[in-house]
Amino acid sequence: MSFLIVSPGRDPKPWLEALKNQHPGLNIYVYPEDHDKEEVEFALAWNHPRGLFKNYPNLKVVASMGAGVDHITSDRELPENIKITRVVDQQLTTDMSDFVLAQVMDHVRRLSYYKAQQVEKSWNRKPYKRPKNTTVGIMGIGVLGSAVGEKLAKNGFNVLGWAKSSKDKKDINTYCGKEGLEEFLPQVEILVCLLPLTSKTENILNRDLFDQLPEGAYVINVARGEHLVEQDLLRMIGSGHLSGAALDVFREEPLPEDHPFWTEPKIHITPHIASVTKASSVVPQIIENYERLQDDEPLKNVVERDKGY
Repeated sequence: MSFLIVSPGRDPKPWLEALKNQHPGLNIYVYPEDHDKEEVEFALAWNHPRGLFKNYPNLKVVASMGAGVDHITSDRELPENIKITRVVDQQLTTDMSDFVLAQVMDHVRRLSYYKAQQVEKSWNRKPYKRPKNTTVGIMGIGVLGSAVGEKLAKNGFNVLGWAKSSKDKKDINTYCGKEGLEEFLPQVEILVCLLPLTSKTENILNRDLFDQLPEGAYVINVARGEHLVEQDLLRMIGSGHLSGAALDVFREEPLPEDHPFWTEPKIHITPHIASVTKASSVVPQIIENYERLQDDEPLKNVVERDKGY
């Protein structure tokens, strides 16, 4: 059994080193180096070329390098018998929670506004909101969304959550389904998107949804760029209905230099750094699944392909 790393645009060296340290005898190939496709039964991937894995007759598992799996599930040529696994890592969860808390605090205390004012050597004060008087709504109450909600609640924010199905979460008042979304949105002053990307959630951050938020609401997207209808966001900020947005993910990354987001002062841009996978932290769980595959044991963190997560 051989192991394949496929990560165009991402340096495979840290992963190769971490895998060898964790499992010294592992036979590892790094795409696109020459290798025997029939030997490969386990692949570790990030943004693999579409249709690549149909050429591996004995491939049984494709493991994502990160928590997101849409880069794998979107490959329509991926054979049905291949299992997909995702990363569940406490450090990633902590990083995401810290990042969202920082963005929320930046907004309620107007820190970015004062940074811009410093450049202009201007001395103006604006009122700020306190956490206890601020409602944050999280779309997507999975591992990351639950952790983000708990951290915000511990810091005094009123936290609401929305998901496809019913959730019972401590400190988070949750809603589900279409009717739940209609009840959820009008209460939300800061909207955080942490949804998985599926055919049903693509373009969900659109004008119709923004219209249901109260005037002056703020949007934070740390999920996927494809969740957001970009022109709708710009129009709603331009009209004053939305006070702004913090975006860490985009449809095209890096964000093109001529993209209008760059010049919109009410949009705070970060380069997809909310939660970055560290190879040494997540390789142990990948190797555990590799060994489980060898021993015919159930794999951990398997993605339900019909759901997309």
